[in-house]
Amino acid sequence: MDFKIVEKEAFNFVGVSKRVALQFEGVNNEIVKLTQGITENQWKELRELQNIEPFEVVNVSYDSDSDFLEEKGHLTHLVGVLTTREDFSNQFDKCSMPACTWAVFPNKGPFPFTLQNTMAKIYSKWLPASNYELAFSFSFSFTKMNEYKEDYAYSEIWIPVKLKK
Repeated sequence: MDFKIVEKEAFNFVGVSKRVALQFEGVNNEIVKLTQGITENQWKELRELQNIEPFEVVNVSYDSDSDFLEEKGHLTHLVGVLTTREDFSNQFDKCSMPACTWAVFPNKGPFPFTLQNTMAKIYSKWLPASNYELAFSFSFSFTKMNEYKEDYAYSEIWIPVKLKK
């Protein structure tokens, strides 16, 4: 699998969040509704808050009932940006991340299949065979849809890792 290791200082995910059903395949309609509910003024403020890479709108999944290992229960999903700032309106939620190492998995292909398939391979194949383990039960991703190919996208999946002992 293609991946890179990135060190990041502490930062915040800031955006709009909701508890949603954990779903491994297909489009999660609860997340679509969450994203569609973000107002133009909220998007404007999020863009102004964004000050560290990746400079993309991200989908953050955390606080899973099953540590993302089984398709059951719920997780918290946040749609937002990465920032080091603390001065934002109370219409947003914040998820703070300590400084840590991230494994980044770029992928491109039919969306959402390729993104979801890559996520499954990270947990079922890459992690067990690598020198890394999860630092936190957490992940984030961003997706850029290809304007010339329907349902085709470039995505990156970021997971926090630490060296195995």
